[in-house]
Amino acid sequence: MPVPVSQAATVASYVLKQKLSGRKHYPLVMMLEPLFRCNLACEGCGKIQFPDHILKKRVSAEKALAAAEECGAPMVSIAGGEPLIHPEIQEIVEGLIKQGRYIYFCTNALLLERALKKFKPNKQLSFSVHMDGLKEEHDQSVCRDGTYEIALSAIRKAVDMGFRVTTNTTLFNTANPERVRQFFDEMMEVGVEGMMLSPGYAYEKAPKQDIFLGRTLTKALFKKILGDAKKGWRFNHSASFMAFLRGDINYECTPWGNPTYNVFGWQKPCYLLADGYVKTFKELIDTTEWEKYGRAGKGTDERCLNCMVHCGHEATAVNDTFSPMGLVRFLKAAGNFRRTAVLSAEEEELLASQPAYEGAHSCASSSSEPSGRDELMEAMASSRGQSEVKTGEEPISRN
Repeated sequence: MPVPVSQAATVASYVLKQKLSGRKHYPLVMMLEPLFRCNLACEGCGKIQFPDHILKKRVSAEKALAAAEECGAPMVSIAGGEPLIHPEIQEIVEGLIKQGRYIYFCTNALLLERALKKFKPNKQLSFSVHMDGLKEEHDQSVCRDGTYEIALSAIRKAVDMGFRVTTNTTLFNTANPERVRQFFDEMMEVGVEGMMLSPGYAYEKAPKQDIFLGRTLTKALFKKILGDAKKGWRFNHSASFMAFLRGDINYECTPWGNPTYNVFGWQKPCYLLADGYVKTFKELIDTTEWEKYGRAGKGTDERCLNCMVHCGHEATAVNDTFSPMGLVRFLKAAGNFRRTAVLSAEEEELLASQPAYEGAHSCASSSSEPSGRDELMEAMASSRGQSEVKTGEEPISRN
């Protein structure tokens, strides 16, 4: 099992309690962004466009812990920005553990190896390292050479010290299925607990706009990648969500499943869309017009049409598992997980139309930021004081 039994039991007990109480809009994972500042400028990121006075803001440990208590989700994903830059990150992690929450600490790992001494291995803490494929693909995605090797070294060190480590991989239309499978092999060899996958969300202000996936392309790509999945691969997702990525199950988004709290407050409606902010979690749940979002809702938001990311749909898959037919879908998905991939001619043609992988051609070479660990630590310490392609988009009917 890619997660501790205690975590699985905690989540199962929590979901059953929500189901029995008849509560529809319940959170599964709280997305905590204690800051937006980062030490990278990834080509598909939508979090780096804020002006400097916003990037200097921090959520205090006191407010972060109060928000987690208010929300009540059994799991917290600490994201950003780069959380290791936050001056109170140790207090935030220790406080969440005391609350009994399971933490996925999202990090690009450039500062992780030296920061590990701040933390203690705990079954409630997992470092979720951003790894977007093998060396060439990852360094290109984050726009800086050398980042893959730094992150890989940090992963090995964390595993050797007894920490739980997962990876978080975002795939775009440039993904080469065979190289992604090689990446899975390498992550298993270094001892990560499980891998998380997601198609990239088309952030409007991401530096690069021609890399995002449509729904049809997403399904074809993940079918190709996950077909004949090896027994040694471990994923930190439900079998139902993996089946959703391959197009075997159709799920709608449950944006309330992963509510976001950041320097502005509670973000409406989800981690990916910022349509306003409120002060309390109750206000977020009670005042957000949830029916406006997702592909099936009234007045469907255009930004939702091609979204299949895990922060919108994993909660749907988990919730579905706790229903009679959902359990059947889960068991079927688990049984079919390692089946041979069969793509239609249209899917094969769509994949073939995407930009071909051409080896190392990282945009990192244009970066003026230091790439070494020592230089990077010094730079961050000083800063604290201050082409057209087919995407396979599917039409949606509107009532």
